[in-house]
Amino acid sequence: MKIVGIDAGNTMIKAVLFDLSGRVLSVAECAGETHRPQEGYAERPVADIWHGVSDAVSRCLQQAGTPASDVIAVGAAGHGNGLYALDKQQQPLFGIQSIDHRASETVQALESSGADQRIYQISLQKPWPAATPVLISWIKQHQPERWAQIGHLLCAKDVIAHFLSGAISADFSDAAGAGLIDYRQRGYSRELLALYGIEDALALLPALRESCEVVGHVTARAAQLTGLPAGIPVVAGIFDVVASAVGSGVVNSGEASIVAGTWSINQVVVDKPDYLRPVFMNSIIETDRYMAIEASATSAANLDWFLREFDDGRSGQGAARSSDIVAHVQPNAQLPLYHPYLYSGRKSEPAKAGFYGLGGWHTRADMLFALFEGVTFAHRAHIDRLRAAGIPFTHAILSGGAARSCIWPQMFADVLGIPIRVAECKETGALGAALCAGVGVGAWRNLAAAAQQAVQINPGELLPRAERFAFHDSRYRVFKKLELAMREMWQEAS
Repeated sequence: MKIVGIDAGNTMIKAVLFDLSGRVLSVAECAGETHRPQEGYAERPVADIWHGVSDAVSRCLQQAGTPASDVIAVGAAGHGNGLYALDKQQQPLFGIQSIDHRASETVQALESSGADQRIYQISLQKPWPAATPVLISWIKQHQPERWAQIGHLLCAKDVIAHFLSGAISADFSDAAGAGLIDYRQRGYSRELLALYGIEDALALLPALRESCEVVGHVTARAAQLTGLPAGIPVVAGIFDVVASAVGSGVVNSGEASIVAGTWSINQVVVDKPDYLRPVFMNSIIETDRYMAIEASATSAANLDWFLREFDDGRSGQGAARSSDIVAHVQPNAQLPLYHPYLYSGRKSEPAKAGFYGLGGWHTRADMLFALFEGVTFAHRAHIDRLRAAGIPFTHAILSGGAARSCIWPQMFADVLGIPIRVAECKETGALGAALCAGVGVGAWRNLAAAAQQAVQINPGELLPRAERFAFHDSRYRVFKKLELAMREMWQEAS
């Protein structure tokens, strides 16, 4: 028996075939194009997602060399927030990605009026430009003709469930992460939507389902396009951030997941979303647990940028080679520092990336060390906020691109001061989606049982080294002072 997990990010759609032990049998991916019709816009048509799913799933099944009839279920994870719409005939209308910034003034208006405070009290989210209800509000205000055409408002993975099964559905994890859930009643709230001026959107939002709940079955048309067996169950699916935690085995209260990819994702499973101070985002995992999340676009994508722009081509240097180079840098107080804010920081005010303290004697290796360390410092800033909110945890599972480095996982342990373990599966988002599908068809009784059987963690625990923690801690304090000093400059440069 096999399960297909689909992971749809802002730019890439992956389809992965797993067996019930969590072993990856085949992987295929389809890159998508971000459309930028105006400055600050980031769109991906719904039809492009449908095409990406068809292409990735069909190639994944072809590569596997096993009968497609072995597949018993399919589940999808997708990037949170953004906004995808179908018209009243359930045909593609538009798609806005979670890296869109068109609604910045909408956020400013909510903050100026004080509505953002009440919004947080209800939804445990603060408005930000690509948040789903903010984008709904913007569409209603600025594009009334488009607003009148909308029949259904969806998240990214809901588009996939609809394509595969024809179902119009949403799940609690995505809706919560998008700021659409009233946590007092675990559902949509007219009062919450009214704060955004979109109470009439209530009729356009799908019924909420549990992530592992079967919402439909693969249609004959979808089977023809993907190669999946017609009639197999499709589950509601899951927010990709939570999927990565599940695919790392992080499903029980007190467990922590760090995902170091494009975004710096730092999340802890809790029994109640009851904190000493606000956190950036909250989501829901199964029926009785929550995910406290601190995140920003400040993680390993910085290395991708550095290698793309500054690799001279002579060394064939990639991420693995970079890690080897960083491993040979001797820590010393004269090493440069790096702010990993290529794609801005966590808060609404602007932030910029930059190297600091560079001297003529510094090498490419020194700069790579600073970049690795700066990314890890951005994760620490989020971890510190989780701790300040009274969310305890003693260790974490690391996944994402940084987890595949020979040096970065140990640096995470040294900077954060906690033991780090690394997920064995590279496709944790797709695995999390597949585990939801398996639970939905009864392969496992719940996500904890699924993770116990199908998630493998690399042997060995990386412990923080006292002398390295002290070294990085002193540099982290300078890193934060530089951040404060640069804010006025960033504001002027925005």
